[in-house]
Amino acid sequence: MAEPVLSIRNLSVEIPTRHGILKPVDGVTYDIAAGEILGIVGESGAGKSMAGNAVIGLLSPPAHVSAGEIWLNGKRIDNLKGDAMRRLRGKEIGMVFQDPLTSLNPLLRIGDQLVETMLTHLPINKSEAEKRAVAALEEVGIPGAAKRVNSYPHEFSGGMRQRVVIALALCAEPSLVIADEPTTALDVSVQAQIIALLKRLCRERGTAVMLITHDMGVIAEAADRVAVMYAGRLAELGPVRDVITAPEHPYTHGLMASTPLASRGKSRLHQIPGAMPRLDAVPDGCAFNPRCPRVADKCRQAPAPTVDGNAAACWFPLQHEEAS
Repeated sequence: MAEPVLSIRNLSVEIPTRHGILKPVDGVTYDIAAGEILGIVGESGAGKSMAGNAVIGLLSPPAHVSAGEIWLNGKRIDNLKGDAMRRLRGKEIGMVFQDPLTSLNPLLRIGDQLVETMLTHLPINKSEAEKRAVAALEEVGIPGAAKRVNSYPHEFSGGMRQRVVIALALCAEPSLVIADEPTTALDVSVQAQIIALLKRLCRERGTAVMLITHDMGVIAEAADRVAVMYAGRLAELGPVRDVITAPEHPYTHGLMASTPLASRGKSRLHQIPGAMPRLDAVPDGCAFNPRCPRVADKCRQAPAPTVDGNAAACWFPLQHEEAS
């Protein structure tokens, strides 16, 4: 098999506080191949965005990577600091944030921001960068790109701004794009357009994409594989079709049953009892055990086996016939 673009091994992130050490990401392992979209899904507080920020080196102190390794194209990057990490951002790793308006400089024209990014990371002159800026806007579906390249961010709609942000993330030809809730602030019709755009660009360019979202509908539509996170840990990892139709972890099964897309026409949606534990109150054993209908003594005593490959981190995983 070809070497993955991104390889995360036993990644943990810690935040020291007056009351002890919090662990928003705890022993996470997964790979993303070239041209693949890996969906990272879970409730708020599951550790999805924190894992993405660790990859691109945007953890806000005192949060820091406390264990594990991050490899990009065969090179370890979790130990890079300062200028070495800044050279990687944009060139090797692109980022699409949730709110496109705050991702763009309101004082600079769209074209200037694209040109600046390309001049920083690519061996081209300004004239070539200006041509590529127009081409980048055309590629993401901005109408009249030759004129709109001179517009300011506030002159675009929300959906068009997100297209610009995607163009900005891709203009330096990175091998990995981290898309953190890229459709949350958009209406449903625009969401579908943005997802279709990400899928097309991923396939055409061979770019690896980490798609972070809480929306299982987005995962079902866009991702090739899905990693389900709960309380900082990986609950389940596998191909989207398998995880949606036959989830093995009780938490994943609960997510599917509570999603209209996956509930298969049932008149009443399922609700998972309780709530995600606070970082300072993660229970012993399996973090999901207080909410799990299949809980046993073993679940309260020892953490479930770590997910490595296609599997569920559960002592008593659901059988396919039970989950269907």
